[in-house]
Amino acid sequence: MPPAPPPSSPCWTARRARATYGLGDEEQFNWAFTPVSRNGLPLKDMTPDQRAAAHGLLQTTLSSQGYHKANAIIELERVLGILEGRPQRRDPEDYYVTIFGTPEAGGPWAWRFEGHHLSFNFSSPSNELTVTGPAFMGANPATVPSGVKAGWRPLGREEDLARGLLFMLSPEQREMAVIAAEAPRDIITGNDREARLDSFEGIPASRLTAEQRDVLMGVIWEYVGNMEAESAHAWMARIRDEIPPGDVYFAWAGSAEPGEGHYYRVHAPQFLIEYDNTQGNANHVHSVWRDLENDFGGDALARHYEEGHEHN
Repeated sequence: MPPAPPPSSPCWTARRARATYGLGDEEQFNWAFTPVSRNGLPLKDMTPDQRAAAHGLLQTTLSSQGYHKANAIIELERVLGILEGRPQRRDPEDYYVTIFGTPEAGGPWAWRFEGHHLSFNFSSPSNELTVTGPAFMGANPATVPSGVKAGWRPLGREEDLARGLLFMLSPEQREMAVIAAEAPRDIITGNDREARLDSFEGIPASRLTAEQRDVLMGVIWEYVGNMEAESAHAWMARIRDEIPPGDVYFAWAGSAEPGEGHYYRVHAPQFLIEYDNTQGNANHVHSVWRDLENDFGGDALARHYEEGHEHN
């Protein structure tokens, strides 16, 4: 293999230009989870050292659980290509790194890792780099039907924990929790820049027993636990100690039977979790964590913009 070109070479300059945008540029909010054309630098156009650095960033800003899931979702591209009989269409190297601003200690910047069924948005208002949101994970197939990975379910716990909670509910509780007999065809908030729902629906955690509430916290942890440890534990402490149980709603739509279309969400003023498994004969999962106060860096980065700092 020929040696990598020096950082001052034209190809390095071109790669840097593809990967970087100003902090607050509209591209920062142009997120998607479908196989669309993207801006940034894809893994397939990186040198080995650059790929290692990209994965190093992911490992630093995600937990081992989150990093494992991210790599499993990327591997599903290879599986999906085989199942579809068109492996050339599904590229596990078609995942992009995009940096907003200039990474530096004490200064605000952000970055995104994104491709089919993955979108992680990280922000650093000062000197801490955390997942703010949107944080999207999908899986197609949700359960691999055949081949050497038959039965593999990278996002299986997201489904099993929520269904387990549904089956724990009394008839009266389930009547509150189930908001529709048919599940929507996708997560309701889609890839909107700002996640909005008209109202809080379902059963509030205040109407659950202590045991049921623990299971609900397990559902929430399956999403929050994808973050690095300090951020994850801070979020769970906040949810347990600062958000009243009456403000946290669990809602289900669609069938309760495995293998049939279903949807659920956990919604509070501070955060939103959505999960949908209806496409592909209910074998195609979309799930997302939204920080309703700090998606894309939220208030902290907004203050930076308002103070008139120049975008790098």
